[in-house]
Amino acid sequence: MQLLFETFLEQLSESADEADFQTAMAGAAAGFELVTFAYLSMPQQRSTEPRLISNYPAGWTAHYLQNRYQKVDPVIIRARCGGCPFRWGSDMRGFATSQAEQKLFEEAAGFSIRCGLTIPIVDRRNWMAAMTFAADEPNPVFLRVAERYEQALQLMATCFHVSVRRKLSGNRTVDGVSLTPREYECLQWAARGKSALDIAGILGITQRTATFHLDNAKKKLGVRTKNQAVALLASSRCSIL
Repeated sequence: MQLLFETFLEQLSESADEADFQTAMAGAAAGFELVTFAYLSMPQQRSTEPRLISNYPAGWTAHYLQNRYQKVDPVIIRARCGGCPFRWGSDMRGFATSQAEQKLFEEAAGFSIRCGLTIPIVDRRNWMAAMTFAADEPNPVFLRVAERYEQALQLMATCFHVSVRRKLSGNRTVDGVSLTPREYECLQWAARGKSALDIAGILGITQRTATFHLDNAKKKLGVRTKNQAVALLASSRCSIL
């Protein structure tokens, strides 16, 4: 268990995009014999689209988002209220009450999503999200894992959410110039007085890679020194770290 968590946290610290996060969570879930997961972050503004990171079948996730099912999904509606993790199954008792909700569950079942453990997440910044570990049927392995490791899965979901919020939700524009996630992250640590060697250790990358990202940031910003780049960052916005 300890090794699984250490590996998971290291992967989160190294993740720079949605694909990285998807790989990190899929690997950790597999360690608990859980096959599929879906993380859905609900927007704070109505005009913003939700963020969905999962290893569900691509056909289902595209269909879900296209039809804006997050607005009628009874599992997500319940998760929005916060509270403790909860389980749901294909019988839909206590969940699907309308025809639209029943249709959603029936369509999900067509993609082998018939039951799950959903973990509501409401953080101190009032960001709302839900992490669901799903299965084709409530088999003994799934039920045992959901019951025995509920707290561990809840901790994993929270760590995942905080990392995604910190790394993917911010505007990475500095002085009107868009930086990559890694360039922005390295520059943020530089603003905290960290050297390229320090940044390499923090992010789990080589010193050469850290220097490469910092140099790229300087070139894009049209400055010669790291201090000049940090000054532009400070004048543009506060760090999200």
